[in-house]
Amino acid sequence: MADMTTVLAGVELPNPVMTASGCAANGQELHRFFPVSELGAFVTKTVMKDPRSGRATPRMAETASGMLNSIGLQGPGIDVFCEKDLPWLAEQGARVLVSVAGNTAEEFGEVVQRLVASPAWSCVVGVEANISCPNVANRGLVFACDPVSSERVVQIVRTRVPDGVPVFAKLTPDVTDIVAIADAALRAGADGLTMINTLLGIVIDTDLLRPQLAGTTGGLSGPAVRPVAVRAIWQVVSAMRAGTVPTAPVIGVGGVRTGKDALELVAAGACAVQVGTATFNDPHAPRRVLTELEAEVTRHGVTRFADLVGIAHERMVTL
Repeated sequence: MADMTTVLAGVELPNPVMTASGCAANGQELHRFFPVSELGAFVTKTVMKDPRSGRATPRMAETASGMLNSIGLQGPGIDVFCEKDLPWLAEQGARVLVSVAGNTAEEFGEVVQRLVASPAWSCVVGVEANISCPNVANRGLVFACDPVSSERVVQIVRTRVPDGVPVFAKLTPDVTDIVAIADAALRAGADGLTMINTLLGIVIDTDLLRPQLAGTTGGLSGPAVRPVAVRAIWQVVSAMRAGTVPTAPVIGVGGVRTGKDALELVAAGACAVQVGTATFNDPHAPRRVLTELEAEVTRHGVTRFADLVGIAHERMVTL
């Protein structure tokens, strides 16, 4: 059997497969299909300071090789999360990567402060700052579309998270230069990156001739976005290898349905992968992808998963 352990900013995980934020709620529904503790980490739905009802319906639209979602970060808020969801995950023995967000940079800090004070904090192996959400204080500009805004959020989150617990900045692909955003986040104190979040899109109902989603726009996810995720990881890791961006672990996410899909992100430089949209039609997908990825490691004749991280950079054909 291959050694599937991976290390993310000093935190060792038994395997590199996680859920993706928002695609498995906070674990109880997925736990009916397999123990969430079998994953390297369970990534929570993004939690915010106050309860949110989310956007109006319809919120989801199927697309070719994917889907659009316009949920609007619906959730009960950080206090309920700390009272109910995090203790439940701790009881299951899950390693938890908590996704957090805020309407302002300061609100990110408030959410993290309450999170750290939770009695169940000990099960948290990292905090994922979802800077791919709108900055209400700046006319709705997405934090991760601006290096200065990204830097501000990461600085605040990093100061509120205790040493030894890594902070990962989740980046959007909807930017001209994702390397510049990655650089800003890492220099501000992020211990690693999660790439990528969904791409912004619109679906038109061709019978009613109007946007299908009530919120007009939505986030595109699923197999269609995987090449974009691979490209983003490749660009940032290339910059790290060139020394122009601080070296840090990357968690890859975007369109992973199989072990081979996951291997693409890993070969581009991801130290871990998240499985999201695939769970909607196959709740076993995260656990299945882990089994398939392990088979891929063996198929390539190596004994350690870590040996395949970023290997495609070393095998480029030069002309």
